[in-house]
Amino acid sequence: QVQLVESGGGLVQAGGSLRLSCAASGRTFSSYAMGWFRQAPGKERESVAAISRTGGTTYYADSVKGRFTISRDNAKNTVYLQMNSLKPEDTAVYYCAAGYYGGVRPNEYSYWGQGTQVTVSS
Repeated sequence: QVQLVESGGGLVQAGGSLRLSCAASGRTFSSYAMGWFRQAPGKERESVAAISRTGGTTYYADSVKGRFTISRDNAKNTVYLQMNSLKPEDTAVYYCAAGYYGGVRPNEYSYWGQGTQVTVSS
């Protein structure tokens, strides 16, 4: 029922910034909690950040806390991930996901975007 499309990835130097966007289809975006996940080569898919339906509650992985900010604009059916002070270890494919309940585990989400590559050079 939900289609998600990520954008904003790219190649940046360490210390730089990127802003990822995830555009959702439909008019029920506000019914879903949203999450950002990433998967680096040889690593499991891990939660980066999550945000509740209204944006009132957020979660961040310890590895990105203080550097990344998740936000959403329900009027635009879009969730964002502002990434500052990027590190080489942030290099991964980043995915947005939607779920009725949300959480920090991939299996708690029902819909996924195609992913966008973020590469941070040292």
